[in-house]
Amino acid sequence: MVQQGMLDYKLLEALGCVIQEQGFDKAAKKMCITQSAVSQRIKALEEQTGQILVTRTAPPRATAHGQRLLKHYLQVSALESDLARQRKGADQGFTTLALGINADSLATWFFPAVEAFLTRKKVMLDLRVDDQDQTHKMLRNGEVSACISSEKKPVQGCRATFLGTMNYRLAAAPDYARDHNLFDKTSGRLDPHRLAAAPAVIFNRKDDLHQLFFRACFDLPLPRIPVHYVPSSEGFARTIRSGLACGMIPDFQGLPLIQSGELMDLAPHCHIRVDLYWHCWHIGSDLLEEFSREIVKKAVIC
Repeated sequence: MVQQGMLDYKLLEALGCVIQEQGFDKAAKKMCITQSAVSQRIKALEEQTGQILVTRTAPPRATAHGQRLLKHYLQVSALESDLARQRKGADQGFTTLALGINADSLATWFFPAVEAFLTRKKVMLDLRVDDQDQTHKMLRNGEVSACISSEKKPVQGCRATFLGTMNYRLAAAPDYARDHNLFDKTSGRLDPHRLAAAPAVIFNRKDDLHQLFFRACFDLPLPRIPVHYVPSSEGFARTIRSGLACGMIPDFQGLPLIQSGELMDLAPHCHIRVDLYWHCWHIGSDLLEEFSREIVKKAVIC
């Protein structure tokens, strides 16, 4: 394979754009060139490296070799942006930070934690949203320079810092609990069989909080249950509040509603706690370091 230092960065830029924009046509618009030119650059890079770097799927995905080149390109780009900002008299344009983040953090504490930083720095965020146990894969694949994840172990070449713990509880509207007769009349406890027959809301098919709850609360595997899949934190909470389903909701969203009586905690003795960590490249980028300090310092997670 040709050494990375010998690669044409115009070709690497095309690789980065195709993956980040999730398409050759979108990459062409971003780079202000034709789609044919993008394809030719990707083909030339593959010929230089002797490897297939991008799957011709919709959307295109970086292969394992493509992921390594993409990570290298993004890291070098981050360092070059730092140098440009430090150079005396340089025109300081905006720098984009690609971050992986879970939807619950995005909907609750994230923006209050970074507002001051974004106000004083010329930084644009490119947020990639997925479940908290999936975001670290984006970092490993070179798609983002940092992420918020439930994974404790850092990816090679990265470091991980503990942010805090998000507490999730199974909540529902009082009318929902009554209509589905969820509690055993003798013991007053939540009945697993009645719960399994009642509609639930789950973020997406990667979300395992409901499964963890059944294990922790009833020592049972998650049975086949009727499910709404709602991949939006705001829509997720709205589904619970409307009485359509019960769901595992973080305290940031659920606790005020429980305290007001709009929702009820179906199992006060059984909450699921998820530790969150900030993972980022360890490459010496001043901007990334400053952003990381801001996140770690101002993350308010409980």
